[in-house]
Amino acid sequence: MTRFLMPILGSFAAMSTARADWELNMPVGVTDISAEVYDLHMMVLGVCTIAAALTFGAMIYALVNFRKSTGAEAESWSHNTKAEIIWTVVPTLILIAMAVPAAQTLVKIEDNRGSEMTVKITGYQWKWHYEYIGEDVGFYSTLASASNSARRLGNEVDVYDVDNYLLDVDQPLVIPVDTHVRYLITSNDVIHAWWVPAFAVKKDAVPGFVNEGWFKVNEPGTYRGQCAELCGKDHGFMPVVVEVLSKADYADWLDAQKSS
Repeated sequence: MTRFLMPILGSFAAMSTARADWELNMPVGVTDISAEVYDLHMMVLGVCTIAAALTFGAMIYALVNFRKSTGAEAESWSHNTKAEIIWTVVPTLILIAMAVPAAQTLVKIEDNRGSEMTVKITGYQWKWHYEYIGEDVGFYSTLASASNSARRLGNEVDVYDVDNYLLDVDQPLVIPVDTHVRYLITSNDVIHAWWVPAFAVKKDAVPGFVNEGWFKVNEPGTYRGQCAELCGKDHGFMPVVVEVLSKADYADWLDAQKSS
């Protein structure tokens, strides 16, 4: 009996490990704005969950306890003024309570004051170009060669053996930690979107138009995103990678770029 159970138990253990890697909720992120967005998300989710539980609970209670088969008869009144006032005022107050902090966060997202450096981001089919304004440094960022080879039809490479498959690039955007980074974003051809979930940043790159935004990353590390606007046949092959360094390491990297 044990020898039959062991493979089954092993399968469940593997499944539980795989589930541990699932991210069903949005990430908290590594910026102050991303933390605020996460808190707003959880607040709205909680309100919607409570509202759904009360609504469907009342419906189920009425269906079970006021069935025709039990002899229940419908009331003849057409409306109740007090009830109508309650179900109008209460949802309005709830919406206001959610709208005020959401509006405050939106204002912060659009407030570019106090920027310490500026990066221009240009979307292309299917790559990104980064230009460090005032530093005479710029480069293209394209899909890493390992992912680019593995994605091709007829290639014998197992994509599961490629690290960060379709989420790695040959040259990432490099920025310093704890720095207010302003970015200007546009496109050279079609509409793209620069999206990094850990920063709570998703901004459209529109040809002939310059959008702007900012982020300030609190923790060094490598953060990955993607183009989030369908932009052609290779839309799925233009990832975003941002490498966040300490300020000293960033200064060294910038000097190396200028001298190369």
